[in-house]
Amino acid sequence: MRVVAVDLPGDRLDAAVAALPGSVAMAVDVADRAAVSRLAGTVAERFGPPAVLVANAGIQPGSSIFDAEGTWDRILDVNLRGPIGCCQAFVPGMIAAGTPGLVVVTGSKQGITTPPGDPAYNVAKAGVKVFAEALQHELRNTPGCAVEARLFVPGFVFTPLTARGRVEKPAGAWTPEETVDFLLAALDRPDFYVLCPDGEVDRQTDEKRILWAAGDVVENRPPLSRWHPDWAAAFARWMKG
Repeated sequence: MRVVAVDLPGDRLDAAVAALPGSVAMAVDVADRAAVSRLAGTVAERFGPPAVLVANAGIQPGSSIFDAEGTWDRILDVNLRGPIGCCQAFVPGMIAAGTPGLVVVTGSKQGITTPPGDPAYNVAKAGVKVFAEALQHELRNTPGCAVEARLFVPGFVFTPLTARGRVEKPAGAWTPEETVDFLLAALDRPDFYVLCPDGEVDRQTDEKRILWAAGDVVENRPPLSRWHPDWAAAFARWMKG
């Protein structure tokens, strides 16, 4: 494939393109809807509609519920509106091409179980999950459409986003290469939810945590009951059962 790498301008984008000969760098802030629209036009003019769109932009500067850090707007602009804007700019052209295509949207387990500690990130990633589900529903119900979508849900991956000052990969983290290999293998199956394990958490653990989170609604437990002192013992029993 001919790869177009999109990121903020700077050394990281330059290094990514240098590591992949033949790729093209285009410096764009995905939070800028007008810039994303221009990007889609430029890509279509130079290469035609994409066969694969990977909506992977994300930041995690930290947040608190009353926005003491002043990070909410930027997190939502990049992590939620960024993937939505990219899909809205590129996917109609992919559909119109009439050829097979794939959209991979990167979500997060934090958008499914929504643990306390970083509410803006959780809200954004929960929105990404809902958008990706709606996108796949739209694609499969569009006559003649050969484009499909997948929601990629990584586990603990050692990247600059998660390093937090560490220079060596923690034992429980996967490398980016391991994570991408898992994604590529999953694309051979019809899985929409590409739920990725890591060195600390297997799929069975993820499934139990997700089911418990859904049970808060079904059983009318307190929100985020997994972290509620009155429900800690019940959650522990659930995980062992």
